[in-house]
Amino acid sequence: MTTAPWLDIGVLSRRFLDDHRRNPVNVLVLVLVPVVFVVVAAGPMADAATLLGGTGLSVETATAGWAAGFLSATAMYFQTRAARAADRRLVLAGLPAARLVAARLLTGLALAVLASSAALLALAARAGIDDPGRVVAGTAMVAVVYLAIGALVGVVARNPVNGTVVILFVWIVDVFFGPVLGSADRVATRGLPTHFVTLWTVDLPSRHGGRLGDLGWALAWTVTAVAVAALVVTATTRTARPSPPPTRVGTGLRLGLRDHRRNPVLWALLLVVPVVFIWLSKVVTPGETTSLALVEDGHPVTPTFWLPDVHAGTMTPIAIASLAALAGLFVVLDARAGDQRLLLAGFPVPALLTARLGVTAVAVLLSAAASLAVTAAVFDARQWVAFAGANLLLAAIYALVGVCLGPVFGRVGGVLIAFLVPFLDLGIGQSPMLRTEPPIWAHVLPGYGPYRVLLDGGLTDRFDATIPLLLGLGWLVALGLLAARLFRGTAS
Repeated sequence: MTTAPWLDIGVLSRRFLDDHRRNPVNVLVLVLVPVVFVVVAAGPMADAATLLGGTGLSVETATAGWAAGFLSATAMYFQTRAARAADRRLVLAGLPAARLVAARLLTGLALAVLASSAALLALAARAGIDDPGRVVAGTAMVAVVYLAIGALVGVVARNPVNGTVVILFVWIVDVFFGPVLGSADRVATRGLPTHFVTLWTVDLPSRHGGRLGDLGWALAWTVTAVAVAALVVTATTRTARPSPPPTRVGTGLRLGLRDHRRNPVLWALLLVVPVVFIWLSKVVTPGETTSLALVEDGHPVTPTFWLPDVHAGTMTPIAIASLAALAGLFVVLDARAGDQRLLLAGFPVPALLTARLGVTAVAVLLSAAASLAVTAAVFDARQWVAFAGANLLLAAIYALVGVCLGPVFGRVGGVLIAFLVPFLDLGIGQSPMLRTEPPIWAHVLPGYGPYRVLLDGGLTDRFDATIPLLLGLGWLVALGLLAARLFRGTAS
């Protein structure tokens, strides 16, 4: 006796949501991340938009959709990847693939509604909503578009590092070079996923929407994204490939690197993502001046710089730190089951942790080298040793942040926190584009010391950042001790 399609979809969706609720951290993060993003990031991003030729206050309205979009994509990615083997068994047992995919999409939509609601409530409490119907509908469309992006990435990126980096890359390009934070008239960015959705949401007519108009294109993007995602996920439901098995300092490092060498997409992403991000930062920077609080020859100074000459150099640490956090997170999480077996077999904990950190270090160094290479082409640092050293220190700190996040928050929560922390720290708190010097709250974040070293090395002729350097090294030691403690507790 067959059951009705809607009954199968409803039962499966409820079971999928129950599985998600078993980890309360995931639900908590889905609410807290958009709230923190909207409340903390909206104002500084509006200021950045003014510098970059964007629309300023419209950014605050768009932040709700941006937060909901990233969370929706991440949640949907793990929906399609985490249970791939179980889904395949259900289809082989006779469940129509279309019903399974519909249930997955419906589950992702429920999570997107949760994230969107939290973001909209935070926006209403922070700045108010002048046109609730338009903003709610626009935020929902952004969430749905990114829901489809998460599903598509789940099909093509088996490895969670690859998947989350791809999602982060799409989101960064879409947001930072889109019509609100950047320029609405730039032809090259009209094909971005939420170009027309965002313009319609903030009520900024594009005048290049043609007969369909901005709303028509927004709806077309939304419907097409969902249809393509459903078709692709349905077509690939039956083709589940087993994940590669998780792999003493020398032996552990060699096997760990061998395992990651089988994933060429990861290495390509670690090279391409920072290169494109930094290069685009140079290309879209407007011809403006900015003042920074620095120390020169032991004396505080506030020199003025031509923004196109310095912007790319100050964006480099954001790319490096974000990828380092994701690398640290997944290197430890992916090898947890194998590490537990190695420990039971007598493998020493310090040697095993050193091997895992070694694999992380190789990935981070590769990404940092690519970032610094492209930076050297568009930014002339005054003290290259100090500038490069500060970027590597930030990479090491945030790699350890990722190592610490994995055991506490797991995959989904860890990815969201690994996205939020470096963005708020380096992109908002330490950013020299937004203010002359960091606010007081940014002084207690891990990026403060290394970022001051970076600015000193990049923009002054003499090294005057000894105290910030010691502060950064202190964070490195503290996070290393915390990572060792958490690793010992979760791997044993």
